[in-house]
Parts: sequence; C-alpha cells; structure tokens
Amino acid sequence: MIYPKELEDIIEHYKKLPGIGEKSAERLALATLELDEEQVNNFSHSLVSAKKNLHPCKNCGHLTDQEICAICSDENRDKNMICVIEDYKGVFTFERVGTYQGTYHVLNGLISPTEGIGYDDINISSLLNRVENLDHVELILALKPGIEGQTTTLFIKKLLEGKDVIISRLSYGIPIGADIDYIDGITLKTALTDRKKISE
Repeated sequence: MIYPKELEDIIEHYKKLPGIGEKSAERLALATLELDEEQVNNFSHSLVSAKKNLHPCKNCGHLTDQEICAICSDENRDKNMICVIEDYKGVFTFERVGTYQGTYHVLNGLISPTEGIGYDDINISSLLNRVENLDHVELILALKPGIEGQTTTLFIKKLLEGKDVIISRLSYGIPIGADIDYIDGITLKTALTDRKKISE
C-alpha cells in the first residue's frame, strides 16, 4: 500500500465514478485534500443534500428537487410534444442546445431481453398515461440507435397503434450506438430538426 488508509479510501470512491481511473482518482483525491475545511464541508454537504433531495419528477421522470420539475411546470413549453429519453442526462444535453421547447419523458433505461430488462422495469406506463390525457401528441424518440433502442422504439410504437399520436425519431446523423448525453450540440440540433416520422 503506497497511500495512507484515509487517502486510499478517497481514491477508491473517486474510482467508482465513470471515466475515472487510478491516476485521475489520485489527482482528484489529492486536490480534495488541498481544499480548506469549509470547502470540504460544503462539498460533502452538497453530495449528501443532492442524494437526499433529488428524485424523479412525478410527471416525466426527470431529476428534480420538487414534485414536478421546472420543465413540466413551464407554461411556455409545448405539452403536446414529448421527447422520450433513456435517462435524465440526455435532458440536460437537449437543454444545453436550447432550441427544443417541448417536454420530456425519461424512461430510466431501455428494454433489453438479454439483460432481463422488460417493459415493467422502465418508465413506459406513465408515458402512456400522459399520452392518454393529451390531444394530437408528437413523441420524439431520442433513444440510441442500438438493439435496445430499436426494441424500445418498436414496443412503444406497438403500444400506441391507433392512438392520436405522431411518433418520430431523431435523424440518424447521430452515430450508431452513441449515448445522447455525449452528442455535441450542433449534431443534436440537426438530428432534432431533421427527425423522421415513423407513425401517425
């Protein structure tokens, strides 16, 4: 062991974050130790507070500290246009682009029979409830174009057959298998503008 136990513990915690290897975790841990006590206390308080207070929006599943998120509560948003996203990170990506004025629905996963993830394991039933209570809805499926994304797309399309719903998907300018939250703003804006209708 080359680290003191307390430092090793911090490094191990940082290594649990995505994209953080041994060297990056060590740099972050050492940088954390250089913070003064007040900064460390504020940092730890923010983590605990976020974990305690952030939860899915009751309406769309996006991350919020309120019962209904700010996007769903915004009266200027087009409630009849719903962008369906795999997870809340994709919502932040769309919002950074700043051109989309509809609402969102976060599935919190995709259907994946190989991993044992089915319809009941993701947030589809509440999407159906939303659609039932709206008229002339357009669903924009912003799911990654892999096997799981295609399976989920086909399942949603089948569930909504005969409903007053237009279903479109993002343009395939997005690379196959890419996660929405890693797409640059220009590509995402183009894909949204050039979305393709897959049903009416």
